[in-house]
Amino acid sequence: MQIKVSTRHGHIGEDHRLEIEQKAEKLLHYFERITFITVTVDLAEDHQRHRKVEVQVDTEHKHDFVALAEGEELMATVIAAIDKIKHQIKHYKEKIQDHRHDPSHAGEAGKRS
Repeated sequence: MQIKVSTRHGHIGEDHRLEIEQKAEKLLHYFERITFITVTVDLAEDHQRHRKVEVQVDTEHKHDFVALAEGEELMATVIAAIDKIKHQIKHYKEKIQDHRHDPSHAGEAGKRS
């Protein structure tokens, strides 16, 4: 798995970059088929304290996840975006597991007379 942290309209320190990578890496605990995570931090020039963070998670043979969060503090905004991704992954996994255990999808082989 690869993690890419990029910025728009400014720069973040190496310590923030490493912390963002560590937080993003924890997504593997929720879904092991993650192949690539992209975190884009937008430091808007017109609002010195306004931050936008977009997290994109690419997975193998599954659909991808995207979350956007806005806030004043950088790390709190990163955590909010990653939490949104966690929620999307959990919802996706529940949906898949419910589909597999639903007897209505078994067809004629699942019906008994």
